[in-house]
Amino acid sequence: MLRYPGLIFATLTLFACKAGPSGSERSEGPIRSGSDSSDLVTLLISSTEEEIDDGLANIGEELSANPGVQTPVLGEPEIHLTDEKSGVRFTRPPAVRGLYVNAWAAGSRTRMDALIDVAQRTEINAFVIDIKDASGYVSHSTKVEFAHEVGATEEIRIRDLSGLLTRLEQEQIYPIARIVIVKDPIVGVSRPDLAVQDSAGGVWIDSKGIVWLNPYNREVWDYHVGLAREVAQMGFPEIQWDYVRFPDAPAEERQRAVYPGSDELSKTEAIRSFLSYSREELASLGVRVTADVFGLTTSASLDVGIGQLWESFIDVVDAALPMVYPSHYWSGSFGIDTPNAYPYEIVNSALADALRRSSQVQGAGRTIPWLQDFTLGDPPYGSPEVRAQIQAAHDAGINEWVLWNPGSRYTESALEPIGGFRDEPVVRVGNTLIPVSLRWELLDTTMVLPDTLGRR
Repeated sequence: MLRYPGLIFATLTLFACKAGPSGSERSEGPIRSGSDSSDLVTLLISSTEEEIDDGLANIGEELSANPGVQTPVLGEPEIHLTDEKSGVRFTRPPAVRGLYVNAWAAGSRTRMDALIDVAQRTEINAFVIDIKDASGYVSHSTKVEFAHEVGATEEIRIRDLSGLLTRLEQEQIYPIARIVIVKDPIVGVSRPDLAVQDSAGGVWIDSKGIVWLNPYNREVWDYHVGLAREVAQMGFPEIQWDYVRFPDAPAEERQRAVYPGSDELSKTEAIRSFLSYSREELASLGVRVTADVFGLTTSASLDVGIGQLWESFIDVVDAALPMVYPSHYWSGSFGIDTPNAYPYEIVNSALADALRRSSQVQGAGRTIPWLQDFTLGDPPYGSPEVRAQIQAAHDAGINEWVLWNPGSRYTESALEPIGGFRDEPVVRVGNTLIPVSLRWELLDTTMVLPDTLGRR
């Protein structure tokens, strides 16, 4: 029997009101849109439970992009907490090599089977799993009271988070809990007093129609720390904060933004204060605390208006994860006219800057880059482009990385198989496809070689 009562109605309601395919929450490239309504009716009526799970994973971003659509709560599994003093269940790998797993994929048995198979066949040893993404919904059946008060519990995507952790433990895959902070439309609507305010009155809304939470507000801090504490007690050994920053709006828009409770603290001081606070609050659980940051922070000497300045946060996190996606750099970055066509050079240069700056900060955390496994512009990204970024990180002296694809579908051919590559990988270096062993020969003769390139 179909175990998702009301799902057909919710799905058809979604497609009746959907304006078009959604995009990545970080603008990292196009997300594969869901099927049309007739396909979904066929899926729901004729499919096995495993196929329905996979279908839900595929349309998950569509549902998230339409917060007005009422979707069913798919079960209310009991949360099993561990003793706060008992320590974490997972041993951190010497070098994390991970994949981002969105909540819909994490809640799908079929999709998790496929992703775990990738980890078993390749160098992948970690998953970054959405606990709360930019939709504002909490992915599991949380006991955090504030989440219920604001309506963040109405779309349960991971029905058995405890069971998922048990399986990852059995498979020796290291789980990391990703929690988005200030991009939260649910809290912004339910509690407008916690949002950034407009100097003209009311809530400040950027030109994209987004409401942002106030990074100075202690209630915002405590809500997210509460979620982190809950999943840490369930067994997550690492908490990864995302959108731990101020809005990235143009300067003329930011001039209208008012931040109650700032107490004359600068934006960089506010971000540092939150990260320090969260680390202290979670210290008794023995979890690591990390933060996703703009790729630009590795090289920029200012906080570019968002409060992220490398030296101001790198010593209050166990690791910073800069999003050094080549497609996100503008023309002229590191002396390169078309950054997206030079994945090796962009990533290597950005990480060289990060390591140089960290070396000057006592107690600096690790640098673990987010790398691009999606297409945004030319050239299309496949195995040569993804492997070039991984090699660039290794050549900079960083053997850890996480791949981002908003749909959690990855280019397995770019990953080193267990036992090593049978054939030498081909990579894109100097906007040319070459065997990886020839990269230095090519770079020594190219005119676009940035001075910052490091070779190890």
